[in-house]
Amino acid sequence: MAFFDFLTESIAIDLGTANTLIIHNDKVVVDSPSIVAIDKKSEKIIAVGTEASLMQGKTHENIKTIRPLKDGVIADFNASEQMISLLIKSIPALNKRFFTPALKMVICIPSGITEVEMRAVRESAERVNGKEVYLIHEPMAAAIGIGVDIMQPKGNMIVDIGGGTTEIAIIALSGIVCDKSIKIAGDVFTSDIINYMRSKHNLYVGERTAEKIKIIIGSVIEDLDNPPDEMSVQGRDLLSGKPKQVIINHAEIAKALDKSIVRIEDAILEALSQTPPELAADIYNTGIYLAGGGALLRGLDKRLSQKTDLPIYIAEDPLQAVVRGTGIALKNTERFKTVLIK
Repeated sequence: MAFFDFLTESIAIDLGTANTLIIHNDKVVVDSPSIVAIDKKSEKIIAVGTEASLMQGKTHENIKTIRPLKDGVIADFNASEQMISLLIKSIPALNKRFFTPALKMVICIPSGITEVEMRAVRESAERVNGKEVYLIHEPMAAAIGIGVDIMQPKGNMIVDIGGGTTEIAIIALSGIVCDKSIKIAGDVFTSDIINYMRSKHNLYVGERTAEKIKIIIGSVIEDLDNPPDEMSVQGRDLLSGKPKQVIINHAEIAKALDKSIVRIEDAILEALSQTPPELAADIYNTGIYLAGGGALLRGLDKRLSQKTDLPIYIAEDPLQAVVRGTGIALKNTERFKTVLIK
């Protein structure tokens, strides 16, 4: 097989609802929004990733933007397959190749995924020339990426708040002891903000603007130690129909997100209540690790810590924790073969 090794490339993919990240040779080579723009007449993809996300909400009738992944699973098979293949082709080291190399891939999947959805992920990987395809559960990948030693007989709790799902898992002996996956995550936060702007300010804002608000001043508690500046938001006035601008602050966003955050808190408490007592004792000492884009919401660690009475640690780069873990699993497939799903 040694001869064929140079024909094979290894990549790790975090196929997310909001962003897709790819690691090749220990470097994150692709980090782009999971969105494609399609020409309706010819059904061809005209843009993918960042370029397509700039078109979101600004298209005319011949172009539509699709997010091929919904709630962490593939919703539009063709679009997702083309998106994966275009993103893989955009990896600088691979597109210099004379012919397409066979790929060894590790892809992460949500823990609450069904068999059928799992097969969809695997099939799209095989169609883009994946010869050796492994799948890994997201909380597991997040734990490896944070730097938790998952092999130990010691309980660790991971909360991964992504774009489509929030994954809560308690991990010990390289297995998931109990997990909870809820569909309240980044996308829901964004629509909460849209609804809040609508009801409180009579302002209709698009998804991209709401996403921007969430990133710039998103917070979950009203009294922050160093609050972000107020932000001006433009949209359409629902009463007059004219474009208008309002000034909002982080406390309003905390109000807007409150209900969704309460549901995440409840899910965490429910997962804790199902934990075997010995592992609960470990978690009392180790605390809870937060990963995923949702971990960047200001004050989330403080709020969860008040709710659970446990220490909360945010991964150092929450957005890339999962893909880094996937990359580590890719390099040491032998060591992690118990967590990889063949």
